[in-house]
Amino acid sequence: MSYSRTPTKEFDNTNRGSLFKNDKKETDGHPDYKGQLNVNGQDFWISAWLKTSKQGTKFMSLSVQPKDRQSDQPTRKATHVEDDSDSIPF
Repeated sequence: MSYSRTPTKEFDNTNRGSLFKNDKKETDGHPDYKGQLNVNGQDFWISAWLKTSKQGTKFMSLSVQPKDRQSDQPTRKATHVEDDSDSIPF
C-alpha cells in the first residue's frame, strides 16, 4: 500500500506573532515573555512584562524592536510607560 503525500504549504506569517514564557529570566528587568512578530512583512522582536496597575488590574507591558537592529532578542528592561490601563476599553 502506498500513500501519496501532498506537498506542504508554506505558512504565511504576515501580520502574525507569538510569545513564549522566558525560561531564562534572571532579573526583574528581563521580560516575562518574548517572541517574534511580523507586521506588513517586517519582522520584529517582541517582549512582554507582567505588571499590575495602581488600581490592581493586571496587564502586559510590551516592547517591540525591529529584528534588523539586533542580532538577538533584547533582554533589557522597557522604558517607563505611563499607566493608563483604565482607559483601555477591554
